[in-house]
Amino acid sequence: MSTPSAAPSVLFVCVHNAGRSQMAAAFLTHLGGDRVQVRSAGSAPADTVNPAVVEAMREAGIDISAEIPKVLTTEAVRSSDVVITMGCGDVCPAFPGKRYLDWRLEDPADQGVAAVRPIRDEIERRVRGLIGELLREPV
Repeated sequence: MSTPSAAPSVLFVCVHNAGRSQMAAAFLTHLGGDRVQVRSAGSAPADTVNPAVVEAMREAGIDISAEIPKVLTTEAVRSSDVVITMGCGDVCPAFPGKRYLDWRLEDPADQGVAAVRPIRDEIERRVRGLIGELLREPV
């Protein structure tokens, strides 16, 4: 059994930290539990999480209504094992020994919940695959 300090840490990054990165962080937290440390942030965080994203996640059984977009810091990158940008062109500081991925996903900004659902479902699929890689077990 791993201790919390031994848990792999993942940082999801998107410019506004109001949509894709919030969904990814919520799925990883929900599915990975305390086996994974999860962060999300953005270079220009919005004031609130996209309401259509909140609703789409509620439909999936995950409440992110209390989440607040956070600013990307060098320390967040430094303390993460895996840094995943969400196809939004954000650039993260690079540190040796980190794994960097870019998940190219449609932007849910200014879209209704119907348009967010397929983005949500793709993020969940990718997060499940990531958990399988990180923890070497299927989810």
